[in-house]
Amino acid sequence: MIDSRFSPPCKDSQPCVATIGFFDGLHRGHRCLIDQVIQLAKQRGLSSAVVTFPVHPRQVMSPDYAPHLLTTFEEKMALLAQTPIDRTILIPFTPQLAQKSAREFMLMLRQEYHVQALVIGYDHRFGHNRSEGFADYVRYGQEMGMEVVQATPLDKTEIQVSSSRIRQLVSDGAVDEAALLLGYPYFIEGEVESGYQVGRTIGFPTANLLPNDPQKLIPADGVYAVKVRLTTGATYNGMLCIGHRPTLQNGPQRSIEVHLFDFTGNLYRQTIHIAFIKYTRQEQRFDSIEALRQRIALDEQEIRQLLAD
Repeated sequence: MIDSRFSPPCKDSQPCVATIGFFDGLHRGHRCLIDQVIQLAKQRGLSSAVVTFPVHPRQVMSPDYAPHLLTTFEEKMALLAQTPIDRTILIPFTPQLAQKSAREFMLMLRQEYHVQALVIGYDHRFGHNRSEGFADYVRYGQEMGMEVVQATPLDKTEIQVSSSRIRQLVSDGAVDEAALLLGYPYFIEGEVESGYQVGRTIGFPTANLLPNDPQKLIPADGVYAVKVRLTTGATYNGMLCIGHRPTLQNGPQRSIEVHLFDFTGNLYRQTIHIAFIKYTRQEQRFDSIEALRQRIALDEQEIRQLLAD
């Protein structure tokens, strides 16, 4: 039985122009590449496609590898669905696929998925050991009747836009800088679980978030200005703290707690979407609960102003 996430070879598929990648984060560089695929497809009178993989290739080759993803599989597919691309080709990355040479992989795309033109990211390599380069891809394409085109970078005058660069920014808490490269605010989604319920006793009830996927990258510890979307579609401004609750001494477990401004109701067991707008301060230990309450009140004042600007 074929996993419903994968695109099986199809004899009736339309010939297409495609590009290949894991597309973690689907950032501005990825979108620039996709735009070039769509433009070339229109020029050639073909459909457009993205070839990607549901699981990070390194996980298949190194089972102990634990990626820190900018987007989960479901999030990446939702973002791809928002682009004008005609088709997403999902191929299961297996040890057998990893052993294919670049030529063998291209031939599979040509014969099984009807790729007539392949747009290669300007710094992208594929195939076993990634030992071949663009000139090799062009030669293989000529042999099998596949046009191979090298994509133009987003903008050489700008800072490098890459998934690894964005991961570093998010890991450092620089979520506003990450948003510039992503083209949207970095976000996490998860279910609200039961917490220690201390926040409500000091006037700031919080929702304790359990992320949907343990491989999702969590920003650096600290306090953030955020926007929260509920399953109803309603959106609230709020403040969020990631860390170990040092004032309350609740142990080593890292927590993600968010307080929604002007919200009344129960979020327990609901799935919420949190968009990170800006890091405002580091987590710190206070000498008393009252000192903590005063600092949170100041946080609210500052973040309300920040989100109103």
